[in-house]
Amino acid sequence: MRRIGRRNIVAAILIALVAGAAFSSPPLQRLQGLSLDILTALRWKLIGDRRDPATSPVVVVAIDGETYDTPPFKGSPTQTWTREIGRVLGSITEGGAKVIGFDVIFPSSIEQSEIPFGDASFGNRVKGFDRDYLIALRKLSDSGKLVLGEILSNDHPDRPDRAQQLAVKGNIRALNVHTDADNVIRRMPLSFSIERQPVPAMAVELAARSLDAKPETGPSGATILSGYAIPSAVPNTLTLNFRGMGRDIPAYSFADLRACIEKGDTDFFRRAFDGKIVLLGSILNFDDRKLTSMHLAGGYDGVPAARCALPSPASVRQMARSSVAGVFVHATAVRNLIEHDAITELGVPARLILTIVFAAVIAAAACLLAPTGAAITWLALTVAYTAVAVSTFAHAIALPLTEPVLAGLAALAMMIGYRFVIADREERFLRKSFAFYLAPEVIDSMVASGKMPVLGGEMRDITMFFSDLSGFSSIAEKMTPAELVALMNEYLSAMTDIIESHGGYVDKYIGDSIVAMFGAPADDPDHARHAVAAALQCRDRLEDLNDNHPAFRGRGLAHRIGLNSGEAVVGNIGSRRRFNYTVMSDTVNLASRLEGTNKYYGTVIMASEATVSQSRDAYTWRELDLVRVQGRDEPIRVYEPLAEKNRETQERGIRAATYARGLACWRARDFAKAAELFEAAAGDDPPSRYFARRARALATNPPPADWTPVNTLEGK
Repeated sequence: MRRIGRRNIVAAILIALVAGAAFSSPPLQRLQGLSLDILTALRWKLIGDRRDPATSPVVVVAIDGETYDTPPFKGSPTQTWTREIGRVLGSITEGGAKVIGFDVIFPSSIEQSEIPFGDASFGNRVKGFDRDYLIALRKLSDSGKLVLGEILSNDHPDRPDRAQQLAVKGNIRALNVHTDADNVIRRMPLSFSIERQPVPAMAVELAARSLDAKPETGPSGATILSGYAIPSAVPNTLTLNFRGMGRDIPAYSFADLRACIEKGDTDFFRRAFDGKIVLLGSILNFDDRKLTSMHLAGGYDGVPAARCALPSPASVRQMARSSVAGVFVHATAVRNLIEHDAITELGVPARLILTIVFAAVIAAAACLLAPTGAAITWLALTVAYTAVAVSTFAHAIALPLTEPVLAGLAALAMMIGYRFVIADREERFLRKSFAFYLAPEVIDSMVASGKMPVLGGEMRDITMFFSDLSGFSSIAEKMTPAELVALMNEYLSAMTDIIESHGGYVDKYIGDSIVAMFGAPADDPDHARHAVAAALQCRDRLEDLNDNHPAFRGRGLAHRIGLNSGEAVVGNIGSRRRFNYTVMSDTVNLASRLEGTNKYYGTVIMASEATVSQSRDAYTWRELDLVRVQGRDEPIRVYEPLAEKNRETQERGIRAATYARGLACWRARDFAKAAELFEAAAGDDPPSRYFARRARALATNPPPADWTPVNTLEGK
């Protein structure tokens, strides 16, 4: 994770403001509608609608394909249906319907036909054909239970014919809808100005008559209906809540209802329409289809209601469609008003703030994390925010969705671009300049601090690792330079990979020697244990290379490793113009001496008592001797790691125990006994053979009385 400086904070804030303002601006107003569409689809897919359609306060009487295919309507012009429509309306009213609204318009009457028919026009021949229909309209209108529909337009208004207008005495309301710029209906007008007076829209009028209330204008300008302040993000509109995707509204076939009258089943009308608001409308595949917020998931033309007289059409199968019959848009608006379930959208300031906050979080993540991590953060935050938005939408509250998500994506892209072009230039320079000289942890520290490397160091508790190939000079003499370089590169790469895999840092290569440290530059409380693990794995890896690698096979390469733990000065050491990240102290020198001490005892790995004390719980050790190395007056105990704790073989354990008894006899000046014990274990154990020779020599020529069991080594 990167450190954020003041410049980056300012950049993140500016990017969030720009992205938030851009995606909340009027040119991208369509995103607000797209949010409603996506939320509508997600709510339906994830939550659904558990309401029973029978509880709907509004129902639809559908002039559908079945009606057009059923006698007496089959083959008859719709102008000739008026008498049957009047009969059905009367039965619905007698069944207890509260109010009936027309989503169909009959702009002309068959009585107005001027087509010649004999010595008169056809209209004169059928004079009085609409009388029963007009009487039914007058009766229902006078009781306040009928509202006809019209389309308001300066160019092509569409109204019922003059006779119907006179029959209903002005009980006509507009069916116009509010269409967004993308031709999708997401809101419905609440009222229209007619002769400078506000007149309720069809849905509001039907809901008001059902509730026996009148729409009013509150102090804030909101329309209030029976105590319900209708939420309006766009002035004088209602945001439609398609909670049931159309399947929450029962649809009765007009043909079946007409047959029900012929059957004389008045109880059916009472069961179906008592206390309901009824909308008469067309449900056809080619007429009055509307795109709504349901278009992404697909909406339905209602749910088929109970039948009275005619059997259900066998070929009818409801399928979700991108468009729905317009009558269900009005029915949804009515149900939203009755149930106080219209969508509440956030105002422009709240949407802007939410979008900017979302973009700011993503910009901060893009500033702190690598691009992949920032992209994952954007995706995770998008999923989490979408879940919250869908949850609130289930309660009819619409949070902006597309604007914050897209603003966050734009902020992500802009912040990554800013980092690449401006902020990360110094980081790339540092990494490129020092990649081959400094440990990755050191470079990370430099990048985090924002400072170039300088001279200086600090005292750290570390474990030093020294390794050297034994007899390498004689091997190198027999190789060409190219073979030597290839061999060394392979060896050093293999050992370095092991050291770094255990958290070590390779300080330098000195010919065939490796100098490494554990516990710096990265802190590691278990540096001793990790250093021992790396040494054991390096020993095993060289054996594997000797057996299996063509460049090593037959050369018999062997190396010696020295380990020592203690305090050391670690840091950038050198001249002011050129320096390295390295380590200095007596801890380093002793590790080097222990590496060389291996050759006396024939061991591969030798560690000091300080290293053993910090890793004793993890490994089985055997004490080799008490030695005094060149350059130090104080003797030190040296050890050899045998295996991980409780992993040594029985044979190795017996040999180590025999060696320990021999060492005890040696220190007690019982050289003859010591020689016997060491010789018993000397088969393939170089330290035992080394001690057996020394013990035999002292058994033959005992040392003076002031002899101490310290092996003083003359060379490195």
